[in-house]
Amino acid sequence: MMATSQAVVRDARNFLRIENVAKVYGRRHQPNPVLRGISFSVQHGEVIAIIGPSGSGKSTLVRAIDQLEQIDGGAMYLDGELLGYEERGGSLRELSTTRVAAQRAKIGFVFQSFNLFPHLTALRNITLALVDVHKVARTAADARAREVLAAVGLADKADSYPAQLSGGQQQRVAIARALAPSPKLLLFDEPTSALDPELVEEVLVVMRNLAGLGFTMIVVTHELNFAREVADRVLFIDEGVVAEQGRPAEVLTTPRSARLKTFIQRAKS
Repeated sequence: MMATSQAVVRDARNFLRIENVAKVYGRRHQPNPVLRGISFSVQHGEVIAIIGPSGSGKSTLVRAIDQLEQIDGGAMYLDGELLGYEERGGSLRELSTTRVAAQRAKIGFVFQSFNLFPHLTALRNITLALVDVHKVARTAADARAREVLAAVGLADKADSYPAQLSGGQQQRVAIARALAPSPKLLLFDEPTSALDPELVEEVLVVMRNLAGLGFTMIVVTHELNFAREVADRVLFIDEGVVAEQGRPAEVLTTPRSARLKTFIQRAKS
């Protein structure tokens, strides 16, 4: 249960609102705070790049937005809807598993390690959730899967298994899977970090195209050039807080803190 409770406040200006979100791992006597009151908002169609050192809370944050991690404080709203909880009698109550699944269906998540089922073809990896979770008819699901595979440049790989694909192709299948239900929000958790250097660009090209199409995206990344070229804003997360944020030209070219300057220098080396 979240540590704070508050009424749902709809705000059309902010498509996604993260308000004072906290996450603590560990036992009561040895707590490990990972998120320490993070707050920011995302406008519809905006691309946010999240950068920061390992262990700073970046992945925990996007997993929390997708409700793969339960937060310990604060609140999150997507398109005016409180995520994970409902207000009842002046306090917040956890949503049922069914209602959480319905909220998660509005969000597409692309994992660092692809998370494809090895025994299923690219087509079936995409249609599985469409049929089982979204209750799309098999014929329509197949058509949608082929459509999104074509969109990521893999129209000819529908019948290929993950082991028959390169890492870059597997990640593009994973992106196609995230796109298939037409989500309101796309989350990417270090989508290129598991790839060989020569395969990174093919995935970034797909992500650039999605940004150009107006998708609302939050991208945890160490690719600073991608953040500079594609993102509308960059958030630098350090030790569980948003230490700096702003337009890429500001954050990446003229960082205010010594901590961010050092991070950028190390990322370039």
